[in-house]
Amino acid sequence: MSRADRRRATPVRDGLRAFAACLGTWLSVLCLSGAALGASVAEAPPPKPRLIVLTDIENEPDDTQSLVRLLLYANDIELRGLVATTSVHMRQGIHAESIRRVIQRYAQVLPQLRRHDPAYPDANQLLTRVAEGQAGYGLQAIGEGRETPGSELLLRELRRPDRRPLWVSVWGGANTLAQALHSLRRTSSRQALAEAVARLRVYAISDQDDTGAWLRREFPDLFYIVSPGGYGNATWGAIHRVVEGVDNTQISNAWIASHIQQGHGPLGAAYPDVAYGMEGDTPSFLGLIPNGLNAPEHPDWGGWGGRYELYTPRREDTDPQGFNGGVPIEPETRPIWTNAVDRYRPHVPAAYGRPVRPGEREFSDAGVTLWRWREAIQNDFAARMLWTTRPPAEANHAPVVQLAHEAELHLRSGDWVTLDVTPSTDPDGDSLSFLWFAYPEAGTLKAPLSIGTENLARVRFQVPGTETPATAHVIVQVNDKGTPALTRYRRVLLHIEPLAR
Repeated sequence: MSRADRRRATPVRDGLRAFAACLGTWLSVLCLSGAALGASVAEAPPPKPRLIVLTDIENEPDDTQSLVRLLLYANDIELRGLVATTSVHMRQGIHAESIRRVIQRYAQVLPQLRRHDPAYPDANQLLTRVAEGQAGYGLQAIGEGRETPGSELLLRELRRPDRRPLWVSVWGGANTLAQALHSLRRTSSRQALAEAVARLRVYAISDQDDTGAWLRREFPDLFYIVSPGGYGNATWGAIHRVVEGVDNTQISNAWIASHIQQGHGPLGAAYPDVAYGMEGDTPSFLGLIPNGLNAPEHPDWGGWGGRYELYTPRREDTDPQGFNGGVPIEPETRPIWTNAVDRYRPHVPAAYGRPVRPGEREFSDAGVTLWRWREAIQNDFAARMLWTTRPPAEANHAPVVQLAHEAELHLRSGDWVTLDVTPSTDPDGDSLSFLWFAYPEAGTLKAPLSIGTENLARVRFQVPGTETPATAHVIVQVNDKGTPALTRYRRVLLHIEPLAR
C-alpha cells in the first residue's frame, strides 16, 4: 500500500478502532453507526487524469520550466504523451530531444521521489511517450498523408477503450491535434468520431497558430478552454503577473533561484531563467492536480488553473490589437470555455487574534481567478522540488482534508448548517490552520453567505433566503505549518430550496 493510500485509509481504520473500543457495551451500536459514517465520507480517490502535452519547447525557456514542474506531479497525473510541436513563435523545427533531456534529469531524482510516493512513473516509460508532431506551421502542415508520430500518438490514445477524459494541454500550436482529428474524421464512423471528441478536453495557452479557431469551428462539440486574442487578455498570464498591492515574492527571480534552481538537485538545476514570463504554460495542467479544490470537468467552479465560463466571446473583447504573434483572430462560431471574473479580497496575516483577516483591497478581473491561489501553487512546487533531495522525514507533505459529512448538502432557505473538517490530518504531524469562505462566482446564490468565525475547523451558519432554487459553493482551505506551508481544500456544495409558499 502506498503512502498516499495509507493516508486515505486512516478514517476507515480509525472508525474500526472506535467500534472495537465499544464492543461489550450498549453503545456499540452507536459506535458502529459512527464508524460507518466515517467510512461513507472518506471518498475514494478520483482516477488519475490522463494528459498529453503539445509543446513548442525551445521557442523560449518557459516550456522547459513548465515541464520540470509537470514531472513533479507525474504521480498524480498520468502522462500519456509529450509531443514536440511548432507555433507562431517557432514556425519550423521541433525539439523532442529537449523533452528527453528534462526526463533524463527526472530519472536522476526518481529514486528519491519514490521514497515520497512510489506512484512516480519510470523514466524509460515516459521516454517512450515522447513524439514529434507537425514540423511545419499551422493549417499548412495538416492534411491527408501528413500524419506524424505525434498525431498518431493522439489517435491511439483517442481510440483506447478508456472512459477517462483525455486532456490535451496545448503549450504552443495546436496543429498536431488538428491533424489527429482530421485523420480520425477521415477514417472513422460518425459515431466513433463523436465518441472520441466527447472524451477530449483541450486547454490551450491562447491560440499560437491558426488551427485553434479551425478546431473549434470544425468540431463544435469539442470541449475547449482558451482565452483567444491578445496575450494580455489571457487568464493564464496571471501565473507570472506582478500584481500591485499583493506579495509577489514567490514569482521573483530570487525566490525561483532559492527554492527551485540552486541546491535542489539535477531537476531543479534544469529549470532555466525567465526570458519573457515564468511558466506561461503551467496553468494548462494546474487544474488537474487533485487538491480538493480543482474540478476539471467544471471549469466554472474555479481552481488552480483559473475559472472559465461557457459563452461566445465578442471579438472586440479579446484584445484583438494585443500581441499574439500575428495569429489571425477569427470571430468565435460557438460557445467556448473562456475568461471569467472573480471578485477577491485577499486575507492578510494578523499579529493577534485570528491569524488572518480580510485585507482592505478588493481585486476583480479574469486573472484574479488564477493568481488568488498562487501562493499555494508555488509552495506546493517548492515542496515537491525538495522531495528530489530530501528523505520523507525531512520534507513537507500536504494535509489530508476530510469532511465529517457529505460534500453535497440539500437545505432550505433559513436552515442552519454545520460544516466540519475536524477529521482532517497531516501526514507529518504538523499543526493545521483552517479558513472557510464562500465562492459566489462558482454558484448561483445571489444573497451573501456569512460564515461567521471562518478559521474554525467546524463552522455553523444560517443559509440565506432565496426565492428560487440556488447553489452555493463553500471552500475550506487547510494549511499546515510545515516548511514550505502546504495547502489543500474541500468544496461543499449547498443546494438551497426556497421555503414553500
